[in-house]
Amino acid sequence: MKIWVDADACPKPVKEILFRTAERNGIKVILVANQRLRLPRSPHVGSIQVPAGFDMADREIARLGQSGDLVISADIPLAAQMVEKGCLVLSPRGDVFDASNIVEALRSRNFLDEIRGSGIETGGPAPYMPADRERFSNMLGRILAGKYSPEDGNWT
Repeated sequence: MKIWVDADACPKPVKEILFRTAERNGIKVILVANQRLRLPRSPHVGSIQVPAGFDMADREIARLGQSGDLVISADIPLAAQMVEKGCLVLSPRGDVFDASNIVEALRSRNFLDEIRGSGIETGGPAPYMPADRERFSNMLGRILAGKYSPEDGNWT
């Protein structure tokens, strides 16, 4: 298993959790971004810099990610692609996307996109809070401990 990180918009606390997780568990964490990233010296942490442009990091993750990998992203269309490939997706706020819920998440995202496209202001995402960090950390731990089954979307 590798952990792919859509790093351009990933909060710093999430990256820090992932760096510690990589060292502690010996799991490869690869951050994909269109800018240079400051990374700890570790054989378990790497990065890929993609050209600037819309969804370039998403495309690279979709190209390289494989079944069984974990993807860290808040991007629902990317999550849908990766779930289709057999990956589990965890948002920086600790939401898990898998085959049991990705269709509804994509539907909801598309609906909100249509509303925004019609000129209605929906506001941006809420600020990243300590509770989000804790939820992400807890969910990551449960996933890595094998307490989440992507096949049926149920906790074991």
